[in-house]
Amino acid sequence: MSTPTTIVLIHGLWMTPSSWDTWAARFRDKGFTVLTPGWPGVGDASPASLRDDPSSLTNRSITEIVDAYDEIIRGLDAPPIIMGHSFGGLFVQMLLDRGLGAAGVGVEPGQPAGVLTLPWPTLRSGLPVLSNPFAKKGAKALTPQHFHYTFGNDLSREDSDREFEASGIPAVNRVFFEGVLSLPRTRTGITRVDYTKADRAPLLIISGELDHVVPPSVHRSLVKQYARGSGVVEHIEYPGRTHRIVSQPGWEEVADHALQWSLDHARPGVPSAQG
Repeated sequence: MSTPTTIVLIHGLWMTPSSWDTWAARFRDKGFTVLTPGWPGVGDASPASLRDDPSSLTNRSITEIVDAYDEIIRGLDAPPIIMGHSFGGLFVQMLLDRGLGAAGVGVEPGQPAGVLTLPWPTLRSGLPVLSNPFAKKGAKALTPQHFHYTFGNDLSREDSDREFEASGIPAVNRVFFEGVLSLPRTRTGITRVDYTKADRAPLLIISGELDHVVPPSVHRSLVKQYARGSGVVEHIEYPGRTHRIVSQPGWEEVADHALQWSLDHARPGVPSAQG
């Protein structure tokens, strides 16, 4: 059995790879190779530049994004640990379903097809995008006010606005629509996974008690779906944490747990191109 030495971090909607700066630096200090590739259209662009010109974000699909990470992971010498936040956590589940990764961590992850739990905070978080189906292929600007609700609800409005300027970008609308419309389509939805897949890499689901975007109730429903199979899936909920969990004070505890769990549960080394 080989110990994974590479970690791939996948950011979520409204964010860029810079949202992982805290975890990436910590993992590199521990000796790991850490990759933080941006979604197609995001790349390594700064949040300010994407707010000024969001044209590269338009009409990007879930399949395009997951395929891009698939290609990166298959090009590695050995299976990595794959961690993703929010929509990135959904993509982790889809990548594990393709047979990739030594272990996966969904940090406040979105749910795949078949998990129909949609509490009001989740709907309110997506309302600015979902309220205009005619803009499905566009890129909806994230306002400071909406950022305060979705990411900065542990902060004062002033502090939240500073955080928004540092990290917030417009939504990739098509991704949001595809994710929501896939939920009732267990067999045909773009985000479908095989919850009973026995040889899937182990998966850890991390929830934040105060998360407005994907509250813990969603993850409890998600874990019930995975419980129908024999694959290793565990769930932990952190009190007082919002959707900003990867940078919120105390993020070190969450990052260290995610890493140690992945190392403890990583499946035996297999060719990176498996699946």
